[in-house]
Amino acid sequence: MPLEENMEYAIQVQDVSKVYQLYDKPIDRLKESLSLSHKSYHKDFFALNQISFQVKKGETVGIIGTNGSGKSTILKIITGVLTPTSGEVKVSGVISALLELGAGFNMDYTGIENIYMNGTMMGFSRKDMETKLSDILEFADIGDFVYQPVKTYSSGMFVRLAFALAINVEPEILIVDEALSVGDVFFQAKCYRRMEEIRKNGTTILMVTHDMGSVIKYCNRVVLLNRGHFVAEGAPGKMVDLYKKILANQMEDLEEELSAENDFSGEILCQPEEETVPEKSSLLSSKKEDETRETSLKRENHPEEKNRQAEKDLMKDHLTINPNRTEYGNGKAEIYDLGLFDERGNLTNLLLKGEYFTIREKIRFQADIQAPIFTYTIKSKMGEELSGTNTMFEGTDIHSVKAGDQYEVNFRQKMTLQGGEYLLSMSCTGFEQGEHTVYHRLYDIANITVISNKNTVGIYDMESEVKATYQPGDVSYVESC
Repeated sequence: MPLEENMEYAIQVQDVSKVYQLYDKPIDRLKESLSLSHKSYHKDFFALNQISFQVKKGETVGIIGTNGSGKSTILKIITGVLTPTSGEVKVSGVISALLELGAGFNMDYTGIENIYMNGTMMGFSRKDMETKLSDILEFADIGDFVYQPVKTYSSGMFVRLAFALAINVEPEILIVDEALSVGDVFFQAKCYRRMEEIRKNGTTILMVTHDMGSVIKYCNRVVLLNRGHFVAEGAPGKMVDLYKKILANQMEDLEEELSAENDFSGEILCQPEEETVPEKSSLLSSKKEDETRETSLKRENHPEEKNRQAEKDLMKDHLTINPNRTEYGNGKAEIYDLGLFDERGNLTNLLLKGEYFTIREKIRFQADIQAPIFTYTIKSKMGEELSGTNTMFEGTDIHSVKAGDQYEVNFRQKMTLQGGEYLLSMSCTGFEQGEHTVYHRLYDIANITVISNKNTVGIYDMESEVKATYQPGDVSYVESC
Protein backbone atom coordinates (compact mmCIF):
# COMPACT_ATOMS: atom_id res chain seq x y z
CA MET A 1 0.00 0.00 0.00
CA PRO A 2 1.62 3.29 -1.07
CA LEU A 3 2.39 5.99 1.48
CA GLU A 4 -0.10 8.82 1.68
CA GLU A 5 0.93 12.46 2.06
CA ASN A 6 0.87 13.36 5.76
CA MET A 7 1.81 16.92 6.74
CA GLU A 8 2.55 15.79 10.31
CA TYR A 9 5.65 13.88 9.22
CA ALA A 10 8.91 15.14 7.74
CA ILE A 11 10.14 11.60 6.93
CA GLN A 12 8.13 8.43 6.33
CA VAL A 13 9.86 5.09 5.76
CA GLN A 14 7.70 2.09 4.90
CA ASP A 15 8.88 -1.51 4.38
CA VAL A 16 12.24 -0.44 2.97
CA SER A 17 14.68 -3.18 1.99
CA LYS A 18 18.08 -2.93 0.37
CA VAL A 19 19.51 -6.13 -1.09
CA TYR A 20 23.02 -6.54 -2.46
CA GLN A 21 24.08 -9.45 -4.65
CA LEU A 22 27.31 -11.03 -3.39
CA TYR A 23 29.49 -13.21 -5.62
CA ASP A 24 32.21 -15.59 -4.45
CA LYS A 25 34.34 -14.80 -7.52
CA PRO A 26 34.27 -11.93 -10.03
CA ILE A 27 33.79 -14.37 -12.89
CA ASP A 28 30.51 -15.56 -11.34
CA ARG A 29 28.88 -12.25 -12.20
CA LEU A 30 29.68 -12.81 -15.88
CA LYS A 31 28.52 -16.43 -15.73
CA GLU A 32 25.18 -15.38 -14.29
CA SER A 33 24.63 -12.69 -16.90
CA LEU A 34 25.39 -15.14 -19.74
CA SER A 35 23.53 -18.14 -18.32
CA LEU A 36 20.76 -19.31 -20.68
CA SER A 37 19.09 -21.21 -17.83
CA HIS A 38 19.22 -18.12 -15.59
CA LYS A 39 21.28 -19.99 -13.04
CA SER A 40 22.01 -17.90 -9.97
CA TYR A 41 25.62 -17.55 -8.86
CA HIS A 42 25.05 -14.96 -6.14
CA LYS A 43 23.81 -14.76 -2.58
CA ASP A 44 21.40 -12.07 -1.46
CA PHE A 45 22.62 -9.87 1.39
CA PHE A 46 19.94 -7.79 3.10
CA ALA A 47 21.55 -4.54 4.28
CA LEU A 48 18.01 -3.53 5.24
CA ASN A 49 15.03 -5.84 5.64
CA GLN A 50 11.51 -4.37 5.81
CA ILE A 51 12.36 -1.23 7.81
CA SER A 52 9.53 1.15 8.75
CA PHE A 53 9.42 4.29 10.94
CA GLN A 54 8.30 7.94 10.82
CA VAL A 55 9.86 11.20 11.95
CA LYS A 56 7.53 14.06 12.89
CA LYS A 57 8.32 17.62 11.87
CA GLY A 58 10.50 19.34 14.48
CA GLU A 59 11.44 16.02 16.09
CA THR A 60 14.97 14.76 16.75
CA VAL A 61 15.25 11.02 16.13
CA GLY A 62 18.35 8.88 16.56
CA ILE A 63 19.20 5.63 14.80
CA ILE A 64 21.50 3.33 16.74
CA GLY A 65 22.89 -0.16 16.27
CA THR A 66 26.13 -2.06 15.88
CA ASN A 67 28.35 -1.74 12.81
CA GLY A 68 26.63 -3.38 9.84
CA SER A 69 23.12 -2.71 11.13
CA GLY A 70 22.18 -0.62 8.11
CA LYS A 71 22.16 2.80 9.81
CA SER A 72 24.13 4.62 7.13
CA THR A 73 22.30 2.74 4.37
CA ILE A 74 18.88 3.97 5.50
CA LEU A 75 20.18 7.55 5.69
CA LYS A 76 21.52 7.32 2.13
CA ILE A 77 18.17 6.00 0.93
CA ILE A 78 16.30 8.84 2.66
CA THR A 79 18.62 11.44 1.08
CA GLY A 80 18.36 9.82 -2.35
CA VAL A 81 21.98 8.69 -2.59
CA LEU A 82 20.80 5.05 -2.79
CA THR A 83 17.64 3.53 -4.25
CA PRO A 84 15.81 0.96 -2.14
CA THR A 85 15.31 -2.53 -3.55
CA SER A 86 11.75 -2.40 -2.26
CA GLY A 87 9.64 -0.15 -0.05
CA GLU A 88 8.93 3.54 -0.12
CA VAL A 89 10.29 6.75 1.43
CA LYS A 90 8.53 10.12 1.56
CA VAL A 91 10.34 13.30 2.61
CA SER A 92 8.62 16.64 3.21
CA GLY A 93 11.14 19.50 3.40
CA VAL A 94 14.57 20.66 2.26
CA ILE A 95 17.30 18.24 3.39
CA SER A 96 20.84 19.11 4.38
CA ALA A 97 22.84 15.94 4.89
CA LEU A 98 26.08 15.34 6.77
CA LEU A 99 26.79 11.83 5.53
CA GLU A 100 30.30 11.66 4.14
CA LEU A 101 31.59 15.17 4.80
CA GLY A 102 32.72 16.80 1.60
CA ALA A 103 31.06 14.29 -0.68
CA GLY A 104 30.10 16.34 -3.73
CA PHE A 105 33.02 18.75 -3.38
CA ASN A 106 35.13 19.31 -6.49
CA MET A 107 38.73 19.01 -5.35
CA ASP A 108 39.96 21.43 -8.03
CA TYR A 109 37.52 24.17 -7.04
CA THR A 110 38.23 26.68 -4.30
CA GLY A 111 36.31 26.60 -1.03
CA ILE A 112 34.17 29.54 -2.16
CA GLU A 113 33.35 27.87 -5.49
CA ASN A 114 32.37 24.65 -3.71
CA ILE A 115 30.08 26.57 -1.37
CA TYR A 116 28.18 28.08 -4.29
CA MET A 117 28.15 24.81 -6.23
CA ASN A 118 26.79 22.78 -3.32
CA GLY A 119 24.26 25.48 -2.52
CA THR A 120 22.96 25.22 -6.09
CA MET A 121 22.72 21.42 -5.73
CA MET A 122 20.58 21.96 -2.61
CA GLY A 123 18.24 24.28 -4.48
CA PHE A 124 19.56 27.67 -3.35
CA SER A 125 20.20 30.53 -5.77
CA ARG A 126 23.53 32.33 -5.88
CA LYS A 127 21.88 35.30 -4.16
CA ASP A 128 20.66 33.00 -1.35
CA MET A 129 24.16 31.66 -0.85
CA GLU A 130 25.65 35.16 -0.78
CA THR A 131 23.48 35.98 2.25
CA LYS A 132 24.66 32.80 4.00
CA LEU A 133 28.33 33.07 2.98
CA SER A 134 29.55 35.16 5.93
CA ASP A 135 28.01 32.74 8.46
CA ILE A 136 29.53 29.75 6.67
CA LEU A 137 33.01 31.30 6.54
CA GLU A 138 32.85 32.45 10.16
CA PHE A 139 31.82 28.98 11.32
CA ALA A 140 34.47 27.19 9.22
CA ASP A 141 37.21 29.60 10.36
CA ILE A 142 39.81 28.50 7.79
CA GLY A 143 40.92 32.01 6.84
CA ASP A 144 42.23 32.75 3.36
CA PHE A 145 42.38 29.04 2.53
CA VAL A 146 38.78 29.40 1.42
CA TYR A 147 40.16 31.01 -1.76
CA GLN A 148 42.45 28.02 -2.46
CA PRO A 149 41.54 24.69 -4.14
CA VAL A 150 40.20 22.26 -1.55
CA LYS A 151 42.76 19.65 -2.66
CA THR A 152 45.34 21.79 -0.81
CA TYR A 153 43.37 21.61 2.48
CA SER A 154 44.32 19.57 5.49
CA SER A 155 41.72 17.00 6.56
CA GLY A 156 40.74 19.29 9.44
CA MET A 157 40.09 22.30 7.20
CA PHE A 158 38.16 20.13 4.76
CA VAL A 159 35.69 18.83 7.35
CA ARG A 160 35.31 22.26 8.95
CA LEU A 161 34.21 23.77 5.63
CA ALA A 162 31.92 20.86 4.81
CA PHE A 163 30.23 20.95 8.21
CA ALA A 164 29.92 24.75 8.15
CA LEU A 165 28.22 24.58 4.75
CA ALA A 166 25.78 21.84 5.69
CA ILE A 167 24.70 23.29 9.02
CA ASN A 168 24.39 26.95 8.05
CA VAL A 169 21.96 26.68 5.12
CA GLU A 170 18.92 26.68 7.45
CA PRO A 171 17.68 23.22 6.48
CA GLU A 172 14.15 22.02 7.24
CA ILE A 173 15.61 18.54 7.76
CA LEU A 174 19.16 17.87 8.96
CA ILE A 175 20.53 14.35 8.54
CA VAL A 176 23.73 13.59 10.42
CA ASP A 177 25.88 10.45 10.18
CA GLU A 178 28.67 10.46 12.79
CA ALA A 179 29.67 13.95 11.62
CA LEU A 180 29.91 15.43 15.13
CA SER A 181 33.14 13.52 15.79
CA VAL A 182 35.17 15.59 13.32
CA GLY A 183 37.74 18.28 14.07
CA ASP A 184 39.32 19.23 17.35
CA VAL A 185 37.48 19.45 20.66
CA PHE A 186 36.78 23.18 20.27
CA PHE A 187 35.23 22.71 16.82
CA GLN A 188 33.17 19.76 18.09
CA ALA A 189 31.84 21.92 20.93
CA LYS A 190 30.87 24.62 18.42
CA CYS A 191 29.11 22.00 16.28
CA TYR A 192 27.11 20.76 19.26
CA ARG A 193 26.06 24.32 20.15
CA ARG A 194 24.92 24.93 16.57
CA MET A 195 23.03 21.61 16.57
CA GLU A 196 21.25 22.67 19.74
CA GLU A 197 20.33 26.04 18.18
CA ILE A 198 18.75 24.58 15.06
CA ARG A 199 17.01 21.88 17.11
CA LYS A 200 15.37 24.56 19.27
CA ASN A 201 14.39 26.47 16.12
CA GLY A 202 12.27 23.51 15.00
CA THR A 203 14.53 21.81 12.47
CA THR A 204 13.81 18.11 12.06
CA ILE A 205 16.96 16.09 12.84
CA LEU A 206 17.70 12.48 12.02
CA MET A 207 21.05 11.37 13.40
CA VAL A 208 23.22 8.27 13.48
CA THR A 209 25.88 8.11 16.18
CA HIS A 210 27.73 5.72 18.45
CA ASP A 211 27.81 8.40 21.17
CA MET A 212 25.03 7.34 23.53
CA GLY A 213 25.41 10.59 25.48
CA SER A 214 24.38 12.54 22.36
CA VAL A 215 21.45 10.18 21.82
CA ILE A 216 20.06 10.70 25.32
CA LYS A 217 20.73 14.44 25.33
CA TYR A 218 19.29 15.36 21.93
CA CYS A 219 16.81 12.73 20.76
CA ASN A 220 13.07 12.62 21.35
CA ARG A 221 12.90 9.06 20.08
CA VAL A 222 15.36 6.38 18.97
CA VAL A 223 15.13 3.62 16.36
CA LEU A 224 17.21 0.52 17.13
CA LEU A 225 18.46 -1.62 14.24
CA ASN A 226 20.40 -4.87 14.25
CA ARG A 227 21.84 -6.62 11.19
CA GLY A 228 19.46 -4.82 8.87
CA HIS A 229 16.35 -5.57 10.91
CA PHE A 230 14.13 -3.23 12.89
CA VAL A 231 14.39 -4.16 16.60
CA ALA A 232 12.45 -1.50 18.52
CA GLU A 233 11.56 2.17 18.62
CA GLY A 234 10.94 4.41 21.62
CA ALA A 235 12.40 6.50 24.41
CA PRO A 236 16.21 7.05 24.22
CA GLY A 237 17.02 5.60 27.64
CA LYS A 238 15.16 2.38 26.97
CA MET A 239 16.62 1.97 23.49
CA VAL A 240 20.16 2.49 24.81
CA ASP A 241 19.54 -0.25 27.38
CA LEU A 242 18.38 -2.61 24.62
CA TYR A 243 21.38 -1.66 22.49
CA LYS A 244 23.70 -2.60 25.36
CA LYS A 245 22.12 -6.06 25.41
CA ILE A 246 22.96 -6.45 21.71
CA LEU A 247 26.55 -5.35 22.37
CA ALA A 248 26.80 -7.92 25.18
CA ASN A 249 25.33 -10.67 22.94
CA GLN A 250 22.40 -11.04 25.34
CA MET A 251 20.00 -11.75 22.50
CA GLU A 252 17.80 -14.13 24.52
CA ASP A 253 17.28 -11.50 27.22
CA LEU A 254 16.55 -8.93 24.50
CA GLU A 255 13.95 -11.14 22.80
CA GLU A 256 12.26 -11.85 26.12
CA GLU A 257 12.07 -8.15 26.90
CA LEU A 258 10.72 -7.32 23.44
CA SER A 259 8.06 -10.01 23.66
CA ALA A 260 7.02 -8.90 27.14
CA GLU A 261 6.85 -5.21 26.25
CA ASN A 262 6.77 -4.08 22.64
CA ASP A 263 5.80 -0.45 23.29
CA PHE A 264 8.66 1.77 24.40
CA SER A 265 6.98 5.10 23.78
CA GLY A 266 6.74 6.15 27.42
CA GLU A 267 8.97 8.36 29.51
CA ILE A 268 12.72 8.38 29.00
CA LEU A 269 14.10 5.82 31.43
CA CYS A 270 17.60 7.23 31.44
CA GLN A 271 16.88 10.91 31.86
CA PRO A 272 19.98 13.05 32.25
CA GLU A 273 20.20 14.21 35.84
CA GLU A 274 18.93 17.72 36.41
CA GLU A 275 21.72 20.16 36.98
CA THR A 276 21.35 21.52 40.49
CA VAL A 277 23.44 24.04 42.32
CA PRO A 278 24.74 22.50 45.56
CA GLU A 279 23.79 24.33 48.72
CA LYS A 280 26.59 26.19 50.42
CA SER A 281 26.16 24.25 53.65
CA SER A 282 26.60 20.86 51.94
CA LEU A 283 29.74 22.03 50.18
CA LEU A 284 31.16 23.43 53.36
CA SER A 285 30.51 20.21 55.24
CA SER A 286 32.05 18.23 52.41
CA LYS A 287 35.05 20.49 52.56
CA LYS A 288 35.48 19.82 56.27
CA GLU A 289 35.14 16.08 55.76
CA ASP A 290 37.75 15.97 53.01
CA GLU A 291 40.65 18.28 53.74
CA THR A 292 42.46 17.18 50.60
CA ARG A 293 39.91 19.03 48.48
CA GLU A 294 40.94 22.55 49.27
CA THR A 295 40.71 25.80 47.35
CA SER A 296 43.61 28.07 48.13
CA LEU A 297 43.82 31.72 47.23
CA LYS A 298 47.07 33.61 47.51
CA ARG A 299 48.18 37.15 46.85
CA GLU A 300 50.80 38.13 44.33
CA ASN A 301 53.59 38.06 46.92
CA HIS A 302 53.62 34.24 47.06
CA PRO A 303 57.14 32.81 46.42
CA GLU A 304 55.90 30.63 43.53
CA GLU A 305 54.46 33.69 41.86
CA LYS A 306 57.78 35.50 42.10
CA ASN A 307 59.43 32.53 40.38
CA ARG A 308 56.86 32.60 37.58
CA GLN A 309 57.27 36.34 37.12
CA ALA A 310 60.99 35.76 36.72
CA GLU A 311 60.27 33.50 33.74
CA LYS A 312 58.72 36.51 31.96
CA ASP A 313 55.97 34.45 30.28
CA LEU A 314 52.39 33.42 30.93
CA MET A 315 51.06 30.04 31.98
CA LYS A 316 48.52 29.99 29.16
CA ASP A 317 51.36 30.19 26.61
CA HIS A 318 52.15 26.56 27.53
CA LEU A 319 48.57 25.29 27.12
CA THR A 320 46.24 24.58 24.23
CA ILE A 321 43.94 27.60 24.32
CA ASN A 322 40.74 27.91 22.29
CA PRO A 323 41.36 30.65 19.68
CA ASN A 324 37.61 31.02 19.10
CA ARG A 325 36.50 31.22 22.71
CA THR A 326 33.53 33.30 23.78
CA GLU A 327 34.25 35.94 26.43
CA TYR A 328 32.35 38.86 27.84
CA GLY A 329 31.95 41.04 30.94
CA ASN A 330 31.76 44.67 32.00
CA GLY A 331 35.56 45.06 32.12
CA LYS A 332 35.95 45.71 35.85
CA ALA A 333 38.10 42.58 36.08
CA GLU A 334 40.25 40.60 33.65
CA ILE A 335 41.33 36.97 33.84
CA TYR A 336 44.65 37.60 32.16
CA ASP A 337 46.31 34.25 32.75
CA LEU A 338 45.36 30.67 33.58
CA GLY A 339 47.03 27.33 34.13
CA LEU A 340 46.34 23.62 34.50
CA PHE A 341 48.80 21.72 36.70
CA ASP A 342 48.99 17.97 37.20
CA GLU A 343 49.89 16.31 40.50
CA ARG A 344 53.61 16.75 39.81
CA GLY A 345 53.27 20.47 39.10
CA ASN A 346 53.57 20.18 35.31
CA LEU A 347 51.70 22.78 33.27
CA THR A 348 49.63 20.68 30.85
CA ASN A 349 46.25 19.99 29.22
CA LEU A 350 46.78 16.25 29.83
CA LEU A 351 45.60 14.97 33.21
CA LEU A 352 45.61 11.46 34.62
CA LYS A 353 42.41 10.04 36.01
CA GLY A 354 42.68 9.40 39.75
CA GLU A 355 45.29 12.12 40.39
CA TYR A 356 44.93 15.55 41.92
CA PHE A 357 45.21 18.59 39.67
CA THR A 358 45.07 22.36 40.07
CA ILE A 359 43.23 25.00 38.06
CA ARG A 360 44.89 28.39 38.50
CA GLU A 361 43.42 31.76 37.55
CA LYS A 362 45.13 35.14 37.69
CA ILE A 363 42.87 38.17 37.77
CA ARG A 364 43.60 41.90 37.74
CA PHE A 365 41.02 44.53 38.65
CA GLN A 366 40.26 47.79 36.85
CA ALA A 367 37.78 49.07 39.46
CA ASP A 368 36.87 48.70 43.12
CA ILE A 369 34.78 45.57 43.81
CA GLN A 370 33.30 44.69 47.18
CA ALA A 371 33.11 40.88 46.94
CA PRO A 372 34.42 39.20 43.77
CA ILE A 373 33.57 35.55 43.13
CA PHE A 374 35.95 33.25 41.21
CA THR A 375 34.59 30.20 39.36
CA TYR A 376 35.44 27.31 37.09
CA THR A 377 33.27 24.81 35.20
CA ILE A 378 34.18 21.61 33.34
CA LYS A 379 31.84 20.69 30.49
CA SER A 380 31.51 17.88 27.98
CA LYS A 381 31.93 18.53 24.26
CA MET A 382 28.14 18.65 24.06
CA GLY A 383 28.04 21.55 26.51
CA GLU A 384 26.83 19.61 29.56
CA GLU A 385 28.14 21.06 32.82
CA LEU A 386 29.77 18.09 34.53
CA SER A 387 31.53 19.70 37.48
CA GLY A 388 32.64 23.01 38.88
CA THR A 389 32.60 25.28 41.90
CA ASN A 390 33.30 28.81 43.01
CA THR A 391 34.77 30.63 45.97
CA MET A 392 31.31 31.48 47.34
CA PHE A 393 30.22 27.83 47.37
CA GLU A 394 33.49 26.85 49.02
CA GLY A 395 33.16 29.55 51.71
CA THR A 396 36.54 31.04 50.88
CA ASP A 397 37.43 34.36 52.51
CA ILE A 398 37.68 36.90 49.69
CA HIS A 399 38.75 40.47 50.40
CA SER A 400 37.32 43.52 48.67
CA VAL A 401 39.60 44.83 45.94
CA LYS A 402 40.60 48.19 44.52
CA ALA A 403 41.60 49.16 41.02
CA GLY A 404 45.09 47.78 40.34
CA ASP A 405 44.79 44.85 42.79
CA GLN A 406 45.34 41.28 41.65
CA TYR A 407 44.27 37.86 42.86
CA GLU A 408 45.61 34.40 42.17
CA VAL A 409 43.13 31.58 42.68
CA ASN A 410 44.02 27.89 42.93
CA PHE A 411 41.32 25.20 42.79
CA ARG A 412 42.74 21.80 43.69
CA GLN A 413 40.68 18.61 43.25
CA LYS A 414 40.88 14.98 42.24
CA MET A 415 40.19 13.98 38.63
CA THR A 416 37.43 11.36 38.71
CA LEU A 417 35.98 11.99 35.23
CA GLN A 418 36.30 9.18 32.71
CA GLY A 419 39.01 9.29 30.09
CA GLY A 420 38.11 11.66 27.25
CA GLU A 421 38.00 15.27 26.10
CA TYR A 422 36.45 18.08 28.18
CA LEU A 423 36.22 21.87 28.11
CA LEU A 424 37.19 24.34 30.84
CA SER A 425 35.37 27.63 31.47
CA MET A 426 36.10 30.21 34.18
CA SER A 427 34.84 33.57 35.32
CA CYS A 428 35.04 36.42 37.81
CA THR A 429 31.58 37.58 38.92
CA GLY A 430 29.89 39.23 41.88
CA PHE A 431 26.75 40.96 43.11
CA GLU A 432 26.09 44.67 42.78
CA GLN A 433 22.94 46.09 44.36
CA GLY A 434 21.54 42.57 44.57
CA GLU A 435 22.07 41.84 40.86
CA HIS A 436 24.45 39.16 39.62
CA THR A 437 27.20 40.87 37.62
CA VAL A 438 29.76 39.33 35.26
CA TYR A 439 33.12 41.10 35.33
CA HIS A 440 34.86 38.65 32.98
CA ARG A 441 33.80 35.23 31.74
CA LEU A 442 35.74 32.85 29.48
CA TYR A 443 33.71 30.06 27.84
CA ASP A 444 35.52 26.92 26.69
CA ILE A 445 38.87 28.63 27.14
CA ALA A 446 40.92 25.42 27.21
CA ASN A 447 40.52 21.70 26.68
CA ILE A 448 41.23 19.03 29.28
CA THR A 449 42.28 15.61 28.04
CA VAL A 450 41.85 12.94 30.70
CA ILE A 451 44.03 9.86 30.29
CA SER A 452 42.68 6.70 31.92
CA ASN A 453 43.68 3.06 32.06
CA LYS A 454 40.31 2.10 33.58
CA ASN A 455 37.00 3.60 32.57
CA THR A 456 33.78 2.66 34.33
CA VAL A 457 30.16 3.28 33.35
CA GLY A 458 28.88 6.86 33.19
CA ILE A 459 30.48 10.28 33.45
CA TYR A 460 32.69 9.82 36.49
CA ASP A 461 34.26 7.05 38.54
CA MET A 462 32.88 6.41 42.05
CA GLU A 463 36.18 4.65 42.86
CA SER A 464 34.53 1.48 44.08
CA GLU A 465 36.53 -0.89 46.28
CA VAL A 466 35.77 -4.43 45.17
CA LYS A 467 36.17 -7.45 47.40
CA ALA A 468 35.30 -10.93 46.11
CA THR A 469 35.47 -14.04 48.31
CA TYR A 470 35.85 -17.41 46.64
CA GLN A 471 34.18 -20.45 48.25
CA PRO A 472 35.02 -23.83 46.72
CA GLY A 473 32.25 -26.40 46.41
CA ASP A 474 31.84 -29.46 48.65
CA VAL A 475 34.43 -31.95 47.28
CA SER A 476 32.77 -35.00 48.84
CA TYR A 477 29.43 -34.03 47.30
CA VAL A 478 31.01 -33.62 43.86
CA GLU A 479 32.71 -37.06 44.07
CA SER A 480 29.49 -38.78 45.11
CA CYS A 481 27.78 -37.41 42.03
